[in-house]
Amino acid sequence: MGLAVLHSRGLSGMTAPAVTVEVHLANGLPGFTIVGLPEAEVKESKDRVRAALQTARFEFPARRITVNLAPADLPKESGRFDLPIALGILAASGQIPKDRLDRYEFAGELALTGALRPVRGALAMTWQAHRDGRAFILPRDSAQEAALVQQAEVHAADNLLQVCAHLCGRELLPRMDAASRGLHAEYPDMKDVKGQALPRRAMEIAAAGSHSILLSGPPGTGKSMLATRFPGILPPMCDDEALQSAALKSLTGHFDVRRWGQRPFRAPHHTASAVALVGGGGNPRPGEISLAHHGVLFLDELPEFARDVLEVLREPMESGQITISRAARQADFPARFQLVAAMNPCPCGYLGHHNGRCRCTPDQVARYRARISGPLLDRIDMHVEVPALEDDELLGCAASEASAAIRERVCGARRRQLERQGQPNARLGSTDTDRYCQPDAAGKALLRQAMQRLNLSARAYHRILRLARSIADLAGTERVDAAHMAEAIQLRRGLVA
Repeated sequence: MGLAVLHSRGLSGMTAPAVTVEVHLANGLPGFTIVGLPEAEVKESKDRVRAALQTARFEFPARRITVNLAPADLPKESGRFDLPIALGILAASGQIPKDRLDRYEFAGELALTGALRPVRGALAMTWQAHRDGRAFILPRDSAQEAALVQQAEVHAADNLLQVCAHLCGRELLPRMDAASRGLHAEYPDMKDVKGQALPRRAMEIAAAGSHSILLSGPPGTGKSMLATRFPGILPPMCDDEALQSAALKSLTGHFDVRRWGQRPFRAPHHTASAVALVGGGGNPRPGEISLAHHGVLFLDELPEFARDVLEVLREPMESGQITISRAARQADFPARFQLVAAMNPCPCGYLGHHNGRCRCTPDQVARYRARISGPLLDRIDMHVEVPALEDDELLGCAASEASAAIRERVCGARRRQLERQGQPNARLGSTDTDRYCQPDAAGKALLRQAMQRLNLSARAYHRILRLARSIADLAGTERVDAAHMAEAIQLRRGLVA
């Protein structure tokens, strides 16, 4: 009888709970059983493990093999347990020593040749393993992203034989150096946008205070150009933000180390489902709103999205997180995204265009705009018109300001916010808004008049205050005055028109 105990990690939302891999060899008819709530991919690992051991010239025991993945109530999925199961069989049968197993955690999918294939979630698993004081042995591609966790001990292996040689002390696996943090992020430049001074000003305010914005205008006026250039004027990500963003992408298996520290920009098509947006599945995975965490979620042709799809945005826009609940599982994912949406003003798209092509009736325009619910519109900080440029204006436009110059002002405004209140203006609660965003007497009088005439909600009242605070931060002033308040009301007014 032989017994070996190893350590690995599962995935449950953003967390990576510890999984103990127990391998027991007993006399009796040969068999291979995996218990501990394994899913199909894990059950199939016994065939991959058997072929990999035989290909690597190890002896596969002709005994009764029982593998227990504890805790038993945690569902186990993917091929990440192939490597610890194979090592457990070798240790239980005495082909490799057991004395060094407790120092490491293992994860990796085995090819039939014994080569190791990458697994998803390496960042989340390594972060948890580092906190528990263990090193992690991973396939090389997964180890590159795992090494982004500061001070974590990560070892990269290409195949099963290298791992066995390391555990036997014959040829140690080198410690993976911290992965390269990527090159300077290359975003499209705002100078490519001709004219549109007001929308560019609105985008700068949105970037400064982390506000959401809705762009409305005829086709071809530059709405998508503004949106795709928006990440280039956002402040650089700090290490914590970059790690959270990278960990979410790692859960999908599509993280590229070279894009470390670059603001996510997600632009789902309007045919996307609600599950694609918020995440889900039997084993919950992050959706578009979580993959846009600390970045930009761009929804083009907003009214073309299904109504139920848009409504799922309401709660995460307020809370910055999403909880996916299933009958047996619940997973929490962060979703602190910045919404940039775009739409046409009417069904044909040419309402207000100088060519006069629009023939939409007021009833058709009202029905088109009603596809977006009032509660969702109320949660969007700014609604900005992007008008069509006249021919002479388009031909005579001088070069616009570059993204680098705009980003410098945005970083200055964001720095003032962090020093004053520790977070961007858009994330302030009602108490902090009353504390940090109060205008002077003239500004209060102007806001009171706007509330009476525009019938603003309490949410709109606080959002206007936060917008005005961001405008004042861009101007470098501590007091919010009437000019800042007037600009904020003008940027908000389209939502209630």
